[in-house]
Amino acid sequence: MPGKILIVDDEKAIVKGLKYGLESDGMSVDAAYDGEEALDKIQNGNYDIILLDVMLPKVDGMEVCRQVRTFSEVPIVFLTARGDDMEKILGLEAGADDYITKPFNVLEVRARIRGIMRRSRRVAVPEVKDRTIRNGEFCFDPENRRLTIAEREISLTSKEYEILEILVTHPRKIYSRDDLLRLVWGENFSGDARTVDVHVRRLREKIEKTPGEPKYVQTKWGAGYFYRG
Repeated sequence: MPGKILIVDDEKAIVKGLKYGLESDGMSVDAAYDGEEALDKIQNGNYDIILLDVMLPKVDGMEVCRQVRTFSEVPIVFLTARGDDMEKILGLEAGADDYITKPFNVLEVRARIRGIMRRSRRVAVPEVKDRTIRNGEFCFDPENRRLTIAEREISLTSKEYEILEILVTHPRKIYSRDDLLRLVWGENFSGDARTVDVHVRRLREKIEKTPGEPKYVQTKWGAGYFYRG
């Protein structure tokens, strides 16, 4: 599954190992070694995925992610220190789609990236039958991966879109956090349920007039999330 990937890490040995493994999968790999260089390359490149270390010279990874989210929804995977749960949550809040803890196995990274690329490029699910779903001002077009509300296009990250797609195409069906972790992040994802909560909160902030009283993505306490339809 060819793709163009940017690795951002100031540890050249890590970049070299990842680059070799990913190029073995036929991917085109670019590298940046500090936050300023990363922002410049992202603004001038067309990447399918960005692997982004948190601790970077000049501009740290969190700030790089926040700035990228002002102009691009390219999938961002943070490379974080093992066991630093707060760092992972802050990364998701900044707009990251996923995270991988250090030290990591290159085979795991390759598998995770292939999964992200498959999901981000997938076509509409069969239940939709290539038809737009409308709910008042809400207009969801799964064939073109497009959402508009009151004729205003809403920009979503790949993970936000995938969560919404699952819920919207199965209205009123309740998905637990574990269900969404498995469907969106994959069976081998090692994170916890808070990952889903963070993404749902960000999604609501984008699509709900009053995120605390959601109209579209609702919570069934003790069970999970559902789209009211």
